[in-house]
Amino acid sequence: MQLPFRPKQIMKQLLKDEEPLYLTKEGIEKLERRLRQIEDIELPQAVEDVRRTGEFGDFSESAEYQEAKGRLRRLLDQQTTIKEKLKIVIEIEPGSSDVIQMGSHVVLRQDNGVQRIYDMVGPQEADPVKGKLSFKSPLGSKLMGRRVGEEIELSVPSGVIVYHIEDIS
Repeated sequence: MQLPFRPKQIMKQLLKDEEPLYLTKEGIEKLERRLRQIEDIELPQAVEDVRRTGEFGDFSESAEYQEAKGRLRRLLDQQTTIKEKLKIVIEIEPGSSDVIQMGSHVVLRQDNGVQRIYDMVGPQEADPVKGKLSFKSPLGSKLMGRRVGEEIELSVPSGVIVYHIEDIS
C-alpha cells in the first residue's frame, strides 16, 4: 500500500533540514502578496476550471480536466510552501552599525575605480544585478564583519579583485 502524498509534511521536513529563512521586509511582503494572489484570484479560478471541465464527463480521457487538476495541485503546493516559509521567516532589519551585517547597505570600490553598491540579504533574495548580495556568497561572506576602510580580495577565474569598503549604512 502506498502512503498518500502530503505536501505539508514534505515541506516541513525540507524546511527543518535547512537553516532559517532570512528575508527583508520587502521579501516578506512579496511572499504575502503572492499568497493573497493565489488565495483570492488563482485558486478560485482553478477550482472553477476543474468543476467546469469535470462536467464534460470521462475524466481519464479529458486533457483539459487533467490540465486543470494539475494547475490546482501546483497552486495548492505553492500556497502550502509560502505558508510554511512565512512561519519560519526571520526578518532582516536594516543595518545601522559600522560593521557589515545582514541588512547593511554597502558601497565598494574596486581597484579599477568601479563602484558597486549592495544590500546584504539572505540567499533567497540574492540578486547581485539588482544590488542584493547574499551573506553566503563568496563576496558576501568575506564582507561580513568588516568595517569602512578595510580591503578584501576575491579570487575569480581571471585573477584577484580587490574591493575597498567605502561606506556602510
